[in-house]
Amino acid sequence: MALYFMSSSSIPRPPLPTTSGVQGKTSHEAPAGDVQAPPLLTVQKVAEAPGAASAPAASGPAVASPQQSNDGPLGPSHVVAETSSERMNATFVTLARNSDIWEIVKSIRQVEDRFNRKFHYDWVFLNDKPFDETFKNVTTSLISGKTHYGEISKDHWSFPEHIDTDKARKVREDMAQRKIIYGDSISYRHMCRFESGFFFLHPLMQQFEWYWRVEPSIELYCDINYDTFKYMKDHGKKYSFVLSLYEYVETIPTLWDSVKTFMKEHPEHIAEDNSMQFLSDDKGETYNHCHFWSNFEIGNLNWLRSQAYTNYFNRLDKDGGFFYERWGDAPVHSIAAGLLLKKDEIHFFNDIAYYHVPFTHCPTGDQYRLDRKCHCNPKENFDWKGYSCTSRFFEMNKMEKPQGYKDQED
Repeated sequence: MALYFMSSSSIPRPPLPTTSGVQGKTSHEAPAGDVQAPPLLTVQKVAEAPGAASAPAASGPAVASPQQSNDGPLGPSHVVAETSSERMNATFVTLARNSDIWEIVKSIRQVEDRFNRKFHYDWVFLNDKPFDETFKNVTTSLISGKTHYGEISKDHWSFPEHIDTDKARKVREDMAQRKIIYGDSISYRHMCRFESGFFFLHPLMQQFEWYWRVEPSIELYCDINYDTFKYMKDHGKKYSFVLSLYEYVETIPTLWDSVKTFMKEHPEHIAEDNSMQFLSDDKGETYNHCHFWSNFEIGNLNWLRSQAYTNYFNRLDKDGGFFYERWGDAPVHSIAAGLLLKKDEIHFFNDIAYYHVPFTHCPTGDQYRLDRKCHCNPKENFDWKGYSCTSRFFEMNKMEKPQGYKDQED
């Protein structure tokens, strides 16, 4: 069975009119709510790479951290290096197959060269099969922090008991005939459900408070000279993105119906100053299909483990759309962030220049890119194109668009 790592969003069409390890057993207690973690999961851990910095979660090597002046909504506008031993309780996390090794190493080199060589954060790798020695040895040699390797429980990578597998099969056959991307894939659906409701419950993730999701074959185009995790904490952010777009309508026809049911069942979880304006053009009656592209995320794990998110995921999971349709983790995470968080708890990392096929986020502004040693082509920036939802995010938050954005519009 293939393990897909791509984002749940599919390649867009024209704009819509109105998306050497040590093995052992670790017991795991599920959070409150209906989500049930398995009692036992196989966990593989590999020690830090030779020569890597070793530090407990609360402290670390001397690094450059930002001293912001004139901080704007896009991040620190001026960064001054200072010596600091403070380090966040954070990790990178990657879902990958053994066969992805030569694609994930490209991502690791990008992340290490542009960011992590200065900060030495840990990296968690998850797979529905055991990682082989080649994968562990090669990745450990490239990462400056400690590496951890875990196997996903069958309970988190299979059809739940309430799913009618015959009905789900007929849906896949229909989607295959209609040529909906990944429409006939079982493993893609397992991936989307796992990323939506379980990755943050894995025993290897329980020790961390913050995560940065990294997928194979991504690129980072600019230097990142400050601790992004610390920036999130210091500025009260819980979720972040670099790219946003519309989801395929055919993959989520009843997702918003389930969301509306959740909102009626749990009005106490809906944030007062939320981002409904980003998600809906009619105050929540319908979904406009905008979402943050979740192959890049920096976020707070405690929020994902909260009672609010647990209740939200359980409602969606019970309704079966991960299998009866093809709900992706990108709209699932985005809708949760848009409704359960205050809008000022969501951050757009303009300065993290990023590529995941087929889209590029290249910071707008010539001097901005020069200061950060960027090598992206600004003409390829997706932010201000017609299929991007980033303009909506700016308008909702009354943020001024960066100078030069009109030159990058369609």
